[in-house]
Amino acid sequence: MMTWDAVLATRAKRMSASEIRELLKLLDQPDIISFAGGIPDPALFPSEAFKEAYGTVLSGEGASSGLQYSVSEGNVRLRTWLAGEMAKLGIDCTPDNILITSGSQQALDFIGKLFLSAGDTALVGWPTYLGALQAFNAYEPNYDRLDPMTNRSAGDYRTAAAAAGGSVKFAYLSPDFANPTGETLDEAGRTRLLSLADELECAVIEDGAYQSLRYDGEPVPPVLALDCKRSGGIENTRTLYCGSFSKTLSPGLRLGWVCGAKDVISRLVLLKQAGDLHSSSLNQEAMAHVAETVFEAQVGKIRKTYRERRDAMLTALENHMPFGTRWTRPEGGMFVWVELPEGIDAAALLKTAVEEAKVAFVPGKAFFADGSGTNTLRLSFSATPPEKITEGISRLGEMLAKTDRCGV
Repeated sequence: MMTWDAVLATRAKRMSASEIRELLKLLDQPDIISFAGGIPDPALFPSEAFKEAYGTVLSGEGASSGLQYSVSEGNVRLRTWLAGEMAKLGIDCTPDNILITSGSQQALDFIGKLFLSAGDTALVGWPTYLGALQAFNAYEPNYDRLDPMTNRSAGDYRTAAAAAGGSVKFAYLSPDFANPTGETLDEAGRTRLLSLADELECAVIEDGAYQSLRYDGEPVPPVLALDCKRSGGIENTRTLYCGSFSKTLSPGLRLGWVCGAKDVISRLVLLKQAGDLHSSSLNQEAMAHVAETVFEAQVGKIRKTYRERRDAMLTALENHMPFGTRWTRPEGGMFVWVELPEGIDAAALLKTAVEEAKVAFVPGKAFFADGSGTNTLRLSFSATPPEKITEGISRLGEMLAKTDRCGV
């Protein structure tokens, strides 16, 4: 019998299953109220628009290109539309500044592969997106805590990275309605981040997955937009913007993009060529058709629905959470981050919650690079109707109150 451990690369030891992927299996159980998966509501997908798009793509001359190999950079029609959308955000670019990827998750993997050597340091939030940690882990980095609002100096980061055996290669963050916290970094924080990156001479990786999902407050310019303004144009920037269609039009088509200076985009294209040649030609052409025709209306529809669900969750938390529990109040996105009283282990609590209260969530520990945060959890409101949100939070609050009284 083959002993696979003997032939695996050292990076394989840093690969682990996603707790979120495993928890998604709970969605198949009809008696569970799930706040676990950070997924869109499938009832809101623009299904008719996609039916029309695929019919159009597979009719006449379009069928040959839709079913054929394509360029690694991605469908030029889709990239042209995206360049227009980036311009609306204050990012003046061309289709050559954009690479289409198989979901923004692939973009994070390519970025890890391009920038990280074993022992290098990636600056990430505490907590941060679990999928980013999974993507970067394969390239054997060290992690250091990124907090643009502290007074920690670039020299301190540089010294810590050198002691760990490498240098700081990039700072990764989701500045708008972050996964998992739902928090937004203000413009001052984004400017301070760019100044820190200048001093460290490192890249900035901006995850804009939730950019379109703002429900309250004033929009904040993307980090890349601020970088363009201070650098004199996109070709002089150090920021890469990662976008996704998964939260607005469809996650199943697995399409995302990276926008940045042509010099680094061309290097990512080489990784795309080696990885999968190109993303699905058919899906890209259909996505271009749908984006051009219904994107604005679709975003307006989901904003309205998700705003109602966010409000329902915040109201329910206010009404049912026991004393000593704290949570974020996001202006957009899909998540609320909850901090439980010290001493309560959210991972242990999950088992009881599923078995007794029939409620699921994601324990927060998975989002911390150092495995801390055991008393935190993430709640997603996007795929659950308001009445079920109220019921689920009520059950969770009642269970937490009992847990806290028992001193667990």
